[in-house]
Amino acid sequence: MLVLVFLGVLLAGSLIGVDSLYVDLSQIFRPPGADHLFGTDWVGRDMLLRTLKGLSLSMKIGLLCSVTSSLLAMLLGVGAPLLGGKVDALISWLIDLTLSVPHTLVVILISIACGGGVRGLVIGITATHWTSLTRVIRAEVMQLKEVEYVKISRNLGKSRLFIARYHVLPHIIPQLVVGTVLIFPHAILHEASITFLGFGLPAHQPAIGVILSESMKYLTSGKWWLAFFPGLSLVLVSIMVNNLGRNIEKLLDPKSANR
Repeated sequence: MLVLVFLGVLLAGSLIGVDSLYVDLSQIFRPPGADHLFGTDWVGRDMLLRTLKGLSLSMKIGLLCSVTSSLLAMLLGVGAPLLGGKVDALISWLIDLTLSVPHTLVVILISIACGGGVRGLVIGITATHWTSLTRVIRAEVMQLKEVEYVKISRNLGKSRLFIARYHVLPHIIPQLVVGTVLIFPHAILHEASITFLGFGLPAHQPAIGVILSESMKYLTSGKWWLAFFPGLSLVLVSIMVNNLGRNIEKLLDPKSANR
């Protein structure tokens, strides 16, 4: 059910074109009602359509960031124990260094350095969200190194690439899948917060962060629906995907899979 809702929001947001978000000055600041379920904004645009479009855009960025972060975590988490020595020490130092700096600050700096926009956000979020999953994969691979069949394969002269492909990767797929899903809520929340602060997506794109930033100036005049529904939808999607990741983790965990 969660997957269907997720795909439904993505599809609905993708089908909403720019022409659907037209300006209608006769419908300015309409409160939520039968004609406009989420109300209208300061130029008469339907907030339901804007919310779906912005949520879809934020979810696409979150998906891209979670996939790229997971791929980076897989490469570093597998490579560090198998290569060992200075490579393992360097990757461990990079993990500690990344975790010691606030993610929001790093994402803002990288986004500015990359010129903002989607590219800057994806690079910034990817560069800060690979650490936790890398530690999990690294710990799993270090245990696999001591398994008997891996030692036999190494004694038979198999390369590190062979061991990684046939002995390590099949075992870390559950951790990789769960980690990818759990990175997604953090990614979309960081995207929305950075965009809200003005360092992410440009103002002409209907992202949730842009909608929330624009609505702040009208909240004091009682136009609560401008921020309430977009913010609530973002939180609900984050909770939904987080629960999805926890459920997948329970299914893939041998201790709880039979329950």
